[in-house]
Amino acid sequence: MRLTEDEARRRLGAARVLRLATVDAGGAPHQVPATFAFYGGGRLAIAVDHKPKRTSDLRRLRNIEAEPRVCVLADEYSDDWTRLWWVRADGTARVLAAGAVRETGAGRTGRDREAERTEAVDRLVAKYPQYAAHRPEGPVIVIDVERITGWAYADPAG
Repeated sequence: MRLTEDEARRRLGAARVLRLATVDAGGAPHQVPATFAFYGGGRLAIAVDHKPKRTSDLRRLRNIEAEPRVCVLADEYSDDWTRLWWVRADGTARVLAAGAVRETGAGRTGRDREAERTEAVDRLVAKYPQYAAHRPEGPVIVIDVERITGWAYADPAG
């Protein structure tokens, strides 16, 4: 059954992980799992954190610079299929680098971008205890959600 927008937002906010889908300038898709924070009624933040990565030149960041439209998907799988659900959110992403106070453009001052990055990291720290000991210092992806939809096998009201 289709979820109401409020229920889709609730489930997305409570989910622990999602998949971020981007496309490159040529249209090739790329998808990665990510931890995230959903806040402010329609903003989603994903940090590039300290976990080991093969490179700091991440494809997801390059893709967002080339094509800022993105999609995220959070879901719950269970062998008890009556517990299945998914939520998809489409939006426009931007990358806020550490030291974003030097960045300008897109109608925001550098100080606005730094404040936005700080709020996003604060939200991630509040959600994931692992970040309390080691705050994300890398770039932060911020997504302005424009559309959200979801489905569940069963009615959440029971």
